[in-house]
This record gives sequence, C-alpha cells and structure tokens, in this order.
Amino acid sequence: MPFDADLTACAALVERADNDRFRAAMAAPVAARPVLFALYAFNVEVARAPWVTKEAMIAEMRLQWWRDALEEIAEGAPVRRHEVVTPLAGVLNPQAARALDRLVAARRWDIYRDPFEDAEHFDAYLADTSGALMWAAAQALGAKDDAEEPVRAFGAATGLARFLQAVPELEAQKRIPLVDGRAEGISALAEGALAAMPSRNALRRSVGKDAQPALIEGFLTRNLLQQAARAPARVGAGALQVNPALQSLLLWRWS
Repeated sequence: MPFDADLTACAALVERADNDRFRAAMAAPVAARPVLFALYAFNVEVARAPWVTKEAMIAEMRLQWWRDALEEIAEGAPVRRHEVVTPLAGVLNPQAARALDRLVAARRWDIYRDPFEDAEHFDAYLADTSGALMWAAAQALGAKDDAEEPVRAFGAATGLARFLQAVPELEAQKRIPLVDGRAEGISALAEGALAAMPSRNALRRSVGKDAQPALIEGFLTRNLLQQAARAPARVGAGALQVNPALQSLLLWRWS
C-alpha cells in the first residue's frame, strides 16, 4: 500500500493522540507501517468518539458511523471516502472488518458512567478493544490463525497496562474504572495478566517474521504491569510510567 496523503494523515493523528503506538509503528519496517498507521488511526478515532461530547446519543451516533464503515468494508460495498476509512479498507479483509465491529461496540462502555458489571465484563472489554486491535494488525501482516490466542492475550495485557495508566483521569471524570480498586485487587489483576502473557520470544515465534511488528506496541506492557503488581498505589497516583531511557531500550528490543 503506497504511503499517500491519507496514510500521512493517519500517522499524524496517531502521533498526536497515541504516542506509544506512533513510536511502535515508526520502529517497524517501512512495509508494515501503512497497516499499523491505518489500524492505529482507526483505534484513535473510535476510542475518542465517546469522549468528544457529553451527549450520549451523539456519542452513540459517532460509534455507529464507524460500525457502518466497517460493514461497508466487510460487505465489499463502496466505502465512504475518509482519510482513515479509505486506507483501512485496503488493510482489512471482510472477516477482520467484522471482528473489529466488536471493538467499536465495546467502546459503548466509555459513553456511560456505569461501572463494569464484574471481572468477566472488564476482561471482555480489554479483549474486544486492545486484544482485537493487536490481532487485527498481526493478521493483516500475515499471522496465521494459530497465533490468535497468544496475540490476543498480549494485546489484552497491553490494554490493561494502558487502562491502569488512565485510572486517575477516569476517576476525575467521575467514573469507577476498576471492579476492585483496592491495592490487593490491583496487584492481583496485574499479576494475573503477567501470568497469562506469553513471553516475547514465544510471541515472535507464533506470529512469524512478517507479523512481528504488530507486537511492538506492547513494548512497555510487562514493565508497567510489574510496577502495578509491586506498587499498586502508583496506579491511583498516576505514577505508572517508564523512564525515557528504559523506554528506548525496550522499544529497541521489541523492534
């Protein structure tokens, strides 16, 4: 896929809104970047749709717009002209487009102030958002079906790390982000994700060389979850972060 004006706009959008994924995409081989930027720009647009308005109906309409766009891609119908949708249509096959519909649907939780119903609901949210995004990227880059389970597990763990970083902002928005926000609950959550997360080498073997760039976005995941497991108070304090020098080293190791 040529790196045209639409993909340049996608890259700029990701750079502004999701710097970790922007850095991950830039660390990937040039041939993989169109896939990553199209998917990451789509994710930015969907993730922010519930937050740009206080009107639930308008937020629902924004998410429905993206579900309709995915349906057009899935059906092979003429796809609406849009700087993100147009390159996205060149990345997704019908099956992947239908799978990403669940990602958009899961973002409806962000519209309302209701807490997650239980741990299973929270796990499904992570699986259907970050887990689905990472698998869509891996699949688009050539990963085989037998890699789906470990990639989705790593994607969900990456989503959890990012979600824990967002807890202070969610609480400032009068949300109840965690099913169990006690220190021991946060530690158990992070420890469970670490235990379920495949190793870097196992992940890279499972997806194959061409699809490995889809994994780079998780370059901070293990470090952040280890911090949350050891010092859960860092989550509420907004202190779950990695120093720049270590970030660069981890990014290099994953790329």
